[in-house]
Amino acid sequence: MLKATKLALAATGMILAAAPALAQTVPLIERAKLFGNPEKTGARLSPDGKWISFIAPRDGVLNVWVAPASDPAAAKPLTAEKTRPIRTSFWAPDSSQILYVNDKGGDENFRLYGVAVTGGEARDYTPFDKVRVEPMGVSPLIRDRILIGLNNRDPRWHDVHSLDLKTGKLTLVMQNDGYGAFMADDALNVRLASRPRADGGDDWFPVTANKVGTTPIVSYGLDDSLTTQPLGFTTDGKTLYWADSRDRDTGAIVAEDAAGKATVVAQDARVDLGGGLFNPKTGVIEAYEQEYLKSEYVPVGDAVKADLAFLKAQNKGEFTVTSRTDADDKWLIAFDAVNAPAATYVYDRRAKTLTLLYVSRPALVGAPLVPMHPMVIKSRDGLDLVSYLTLPKGADANGDGKADKPVPMVLFVHGGPWGRDGYGYNSYHQWMANRGYAVLSVNFRASTGFGKKFLAAGNMEWGKKMHDDLLDATAWAVQQGVTTKDKIAIMGGSYGGYATLAGVAFTPDAFACGVDIVGPSNLNTLLAAIPPYWEAGKQQMYRRMGNPTTPEGQAILKDRSPLFAADKITKPLLIGQGANDPRVNVRESDQIVDAMKAKNIPVTYVVFPDEGHGFARPVNNIAFNAVTENFLAGCLGGRAEPVGDALKASTAEVRHGAEFVKGLTPTPAQPATGE
Repeated sequence: MLKATKLALAATGMILAAAPALAQTVPLIERAKLFGNPEKTGARLSPDGKWISFIAPRDGVLNVWVAPASDPAAAKPLTAEKTRPIRTSFWAPDSSQILYVNDKGGDENFRLYGVAVTGGEARDYTPFDKVRVEPMGVSPLIRDRILIGLNNRDPRWHDVHSLDLKTGKLTLVMQNDGYGAFMADDALNVRLASRPRADGGDDWFPVTANKVGTTPIVSYGLDDSLTTQPLGFTTDGKTLYWADSRDRDTGAIVAEDAAGKATVVAQDARVDLGGGLFNPKTGVIEAYEQEYLKSEYVPVGDAVKADLAFLKAQNKGEFTVTSRTDADDKWLIAFDAVNAPAATYVYDRRAKTLTLLYVSRPALVGAPLVPMHPMVIKSRDGLDLVSYLTLPKGADANGDGKADKPVPMVLFVHGGPWGRDGYGYNSYHQWMANRGYAVLSVNFRASTGFGKKFLAAGNMEWGKKMHDDLLDATAWAVQQGVTTKDKIAIMGGSYGGYATLAGVAFTPDAFACGVDIVGPSNLNTLLAAIPPYWEAGKQQMYRRMGNPTTPEGQAILKDRSPLFAADKITKPLLIGQGANDPRVNVRESDQIVDAMKAKNIPVTYVVFPDEGHGFARPVNNIAFNAVTENFLAGCLGGRAEPVGDALKASTAEVRHGAEFVKGLTPTPAQPATGE
């Protein structure tokens, strides 16, 4: 173990600084209130409207509950998961049971389960080891079965099966010999199949009587690959909706009729469209969702126009329609006020009334939560970077997002990188702001939702122009007086973890410290270890990152890999990793920790043996965040709730560098790094 002398700590910026006076009068929000189990979440109306399901703790673990829609207080638990939380569920079409998927220890080999609304043992519909289920088709017309994909024959490809929900019988519908996706109609007939192309795009073929045609009806290359895809058929099967960016920059919603005639339903020059509200009976689009700085529904026609206007007029924050009955008389609405915990209401369309169902985290009601400020930051080459800034309470007296004086800042980078940050309540933003930090999240180039040119601007730019966007955002924050150049930390998970490693390795003077959560350090080994069921997306990844099967690609990937610049790291680094991560193998963290240890560069490394790509169990998430906030306090000088016993309730293994975080102790008899 590296000896931590005062001189070494001073050289890496680890001497504790005084907490900013700004936050001293603001009550500290306990980590458990922010990152522990929600009281209730994920509510769904049964199709027949008689039941409401939701996910809530049972003996400390998230499980499925159900209640009569007429008496939500009479809820009862239906499942009894003891370790791995259930995080999502959906109703069987006949309203007789609730279906959900779960994995083991974060391995992402999801199985499909069903549990009757009347109770009883949960049924494992896909009892296969090292197999991942993918729901493919659920219909309001066919109540007794659904379509699912299973990769038990070939781990690369999911064969289409029909699942009888009463008997559990699986019937092979189509063997998959190289198709990345399928689209079925509401008669549960497979109508489309996509095959990945060598250029990173896709060809979509018609399917008739479970036979794939030989001539594609839609084809596109790499540029349109993340912005063009079918959305679904109307119930009568006569109209197919597409998100379509061909011949335009942003993805529009297009309706294609049986004759192949395409009509643009909606488009927005700023953002890609693809989500919205579709009538539960007819499948006809009634509103689309537009998200630039914030998200909102835009009605298509008059079917739900009055409903959306009514919900907006409630002034409870942004809202999302999360569930609708088949009769479409009741909706569930989630309201997000940003500086208050989310709340879910039952909306009666006929009576035009809202009835509170639950507040997801009632322990946060009245807590000193703060607003989020959306803004656009210009990159050095003129791109618009949609970004979100959160400031500590009292840091902007006018409430306009302009800091009264500089405070330490955390640059919080999203994963993907083909994803995006959005406006809304964010536990990490609230937590760090409460500790005295400004928090900035940036949609750097390659983020999704802003058109294919913005996406393509990130191709082959890992660690280069994508990183420049993050640097430009921090320069903006310094220029605006939000923070100072020497008080900026970088933090994120997955790609955000990579960005953290790239930040401290490639630009060692840009950040005061970094927190990497399941981030890759070596892009060649990352791509060599991706799961086999990512086969359909491999060429796209190669063309956006670098091709590891060619010498030129290997050289690019090595050049962009922080591992090979680990000796340049001079600032404190904290790494968190799930041992079972199928996306970013534990070796990615092991490698860079070993490289830093070999050079006597301080690094703190925490591994969770029962987690995968991120920390699903709240006790583990709380444990790592306990380490994180005390690490940041040592680096930036903010406040921190002591580590205390947070790690004892978790499976955390502190494999290296406990001495660099106040209150942290190494795990006894820890395994050697790399095992």
